[in-house]
Amino acid sequence: EHLWKTFQIPHERRTTLFENLMGLMRPNQYETFTVLKDVSFEVNEGECVGIIGDNGSGKSTLLKIIANILRPSRGTVRVEGKMTPFLELGVGFQPDLTVRENIGVYGTVMGLPRKEIRDRTDDVIEFAGLHRFEDTKLKNLSSGMQVRLAFSTAIQTNPDVLLVDEVLAVGDMEFQQKCFDVFNRYRKDGVTILFVSHDLGAVRRFCDRTLLLGGGSQRVFGETGDVLDRYVYCRSSNGNSPDNSNNGPDSSNRWGNKKVTITDVDLLDKFGIRCKRFNSMDPMTIRINYHAVEDLSDITFGIAIHADDGRHIFGTNTKIKGVPQRVLAGDGHINLKIEHIPMLSGKYLLSPAAQSLDYGITYDWIDKQYSFEVVPTSGDAGTVAIPCSWDSK
Repeated sequence: EHLWKTFQIPHERRTTLFENLMGLMRPNQYETFTVLKDVSFEVNEGECVGIIGDNGSGKSTLLKIIANILRPSRGTVRVEGKMTPFLELGVGFQPDLTVRENIGVYGTVMGLPRKEIRDRTDDVIEFAGLHRFEDTKLKNLSSGMQVRLAFSTAIQTNPDVLLVDEVLAVGDMEFQQKCFDVFNRYRKDGVTILFVSHDLGAVRRFCDRTLLLGGGSQRVFGETGDVLDRYVYCRSSNGNSPDNSNNGPDSSNRWGNKKVTITDVDLLDKFGIRCKRFNSMDPMTIRINYHAVEDLSDITFGIAIHADDGRHIFGTNTKIKGVPQRVLAGDGHINLKIEHIPMLSGKYLLSPAAQSLDYGITYDWIDKQYSFEVVPTSGDAGTVAIPCSWDSK
């Protein structure tokens, strides 16, 4: 309730004996940095609440205050029941101890009784998939194995309240699915979960409500779908000029006789707002703005979409779609409407072009100089969203 958190950052660092002696003559100069500003929300018993926002928005700090790792500068936190924080997996591990020995150490840090640790050790090793390495020293394991071990040990607790901070950002797909299964089990058992993540698909999949933080302030708290939509569209930058927009498109990636010049490309969301981040399966409009030096009927406009590694994903033009074009001298624009973005997630590059109908003359071609991002809205895996449903008979 009304949480504030501030830190004091010193203006100067004293490194020598002289500086320290002189420092006795005057107080340190500090700058106050506010991380959280008047954050208030309530989580119901058995509810899963997501916490999202850009890096530096205060998400992890908020969880640490709830976990009683940090004290708030102002405000209060009330938690009912046993709480288990999954904030910094691996704290308490000893690199020179074996996997089995570390389970005992880490279980103690997490508050498990010794007998319970011994009884559950085999379950931890099995869940982590570390049977072959149970007598291997921790320092000889990969970072992914260490994370699997930490998570597998931590879930042996029986919490009433679970705090999770980006634990799904590590580990392979198989292990992430195991984590999802654990969260589903906790939800069925009525465990209250606070889940910090940049994986919007996971937040949409698991969370009943979501808190959006921005610059340390509480932007929105409400139904997950509504909050995620607002986050995606508000986070989108105004306009979609090329990445090197200060100087215009790179001339080495642009060619044509300029009888028709592409002046800009706008990517519009379902509200008609210019943006660069879209939800998977949402509509998108690609608007090609142009200037023609003379009237032309021998023209086709087209686009190509590439993955961020340059692979060609899709291409079309007005000729392919059977839409004849005639441009008049002056400024104009043409829209390509995509009903549902078929990609699940990723960053993509866009190449707009204007050519003659036989493709023999290029008026203007800007190659891979515009970009956009697609964020997932489901738990499906892969790169393409294929509409489908299961039917059991």
